[in-house]
Amino acid sequence: MPGSVLVFSNNAEFLRVPAQTVVCVQADGNYSILTTVHGTDRTLTLQLGQVEHCIGEQVAEGDNRFVRIGKSLIVNQDFISYINPTRQKLVLSDCSTFSRELSASREALKQLKDVLEHAEGL
Repeated sequence: MPGSVLVFSNNAEFLRVPAQTVVCVQADGNYSILTTVHGTDRTLTLQLGQVEHCIGEQVAEGDNRFVRIGKSLIVNQDFISYINPTRQKLVLSDCSTFSRELSASREALKQLKDVLEHAEGL
């Protein structure tokens, strides 16, 4: 939903970010790194499961743009531009100003590829 905002808050911090600008969130031990389209990385003092829970509570019903990939990554499907399960490669990009290459397990990327192909009617 354009205009929706995600809020992450706990005793240590408060972060408010437009949902459509969140590219991905990566696990980093007991922390999570949130990346925006502007290339900004914010470290959250939340584990990835907690971030996933916060996102699930705040996005509108039926808004499934955020998907968890394996144990360490949540991505915004709107930015998925390339998946190669064999090379364990995922590229998130807006196709003009931002591109981030990540790795994930072959199985997780294969499942993601299959889901996206099905959604696109391929």
